[in-house]
Amino acid sequence: MTDAKAAVARTSLQGRLKSLGLDWYIAAIVGMVVLASILPARGAAAPVVSDLTKAGIALVFFLHGAKLSQEAVIKGLLHWRLHGLVLATTFVLWPLIGLGASALPGWIVPAALAPGLIYLACLPSTIQSAIGFTAIGKGNVAAAVCGASVSNLLGMFITPLLVGLLLGAEGGGLSLSSFEAILLQLLAPFLAGQVLRRWIGGWISRHAKPLGLVDKFSILLVVYNAFSGAVVAGIWSKVSAFDLVRIILVCLALLAISLGFMIWIARVRGFPKEDEIAIAFAGCNKSLAAGVPMAGVLFPAATVGFVLLPVMLYHQFQLMLCAVLAQRYAQRPLQEPSHD
Repeated sequence: MTDAKAAVARTSLQGRLKSLGLDWYIAAIVGMVVLASILPARGAAAPVVSDLTKAGIALVFFLHGAKLSQEAVIKGLLHWRLHGLVLATTFVLWPLIGLGASALPGWIVPAALAPGLIYLACLPSTIQSAIGFTAIGKGNVAAAVCGASVSNLLGMFITPLLVGLLLGAEGGGLSLSSFEAILLQLLAPFLAGQVLRRWIGGWISRHAKPLGLVDKFSILLVVYNAFSGAVVAGIWSKVSAFDLVRIILVCLALLAISLGFMIWIARVRGFPKEDEIAIAFAGCNKSLAAGVPMAGVLFPAATVGFVLLPVMLYHQFQLMLCAVLAQRYAQRPLQEPSHD
């Protein structure tokens, strides 16, 4: 009886955490940061963890390539007004906002974390979260699927270019070595997944749950490696508790601005409510799944942890706020179709 009650309590707790976007995976990411802070990879262990991380990055993008339907990309191009708005916001307006935020005075934005805001702004939209929240809010799920997929596909090319343009040598985005790493660790595995999708797509669909764990574990490894390098470089001596509070407030402000703008522009442009929901979630969300491994390729090991800190904070806040907003959208009275 005690075990049964404990199981019910665990299930109830998991449900409450998921409603807030606080699942085991978020806790695991925080755990990797704590582990790296206490026991970073140093000396002989560092290159081993680095090699495993590179393999994990390649695996993540291989799985993304194998899972992403070519039909979804083609279909996504058809709703050009909606997707054009999301892409313009994601890869034009967002980088400008991020650049402006990073240029705020040091008493607002800590200098060590400013590049992370620019990197956050250059990332593509999420896939899973944008689709999930759109479905909860009873929005245009097909548009969310297509728009988020196209955003992620283009982000593989556009994000490194934007990082190189806006951060220059600090991000390393335009260097020859970075392009080689992008080709070998990101693009080649992704294309291999696309090519092999015909033969392995069904197998991947049948084993989606365990493969999802492989994907998540790879990202956890990247987080551990990134923060190990950052801890060795002295991140916690350069980033204080006050710095964390400031960057949290900036991330919350960016989330509020982006979400408010997407809802406003969708209404101004006359989109129906279902499209507005898809636009809102696709336009304000930033992909942690794409951002973490890509940062491991674009940035030097000593700076990756600094860059990822704003990304991880923003990701957590977007889950919580979008979960609340999706529920509010779901509670709206649905318009009945007319019968003439």
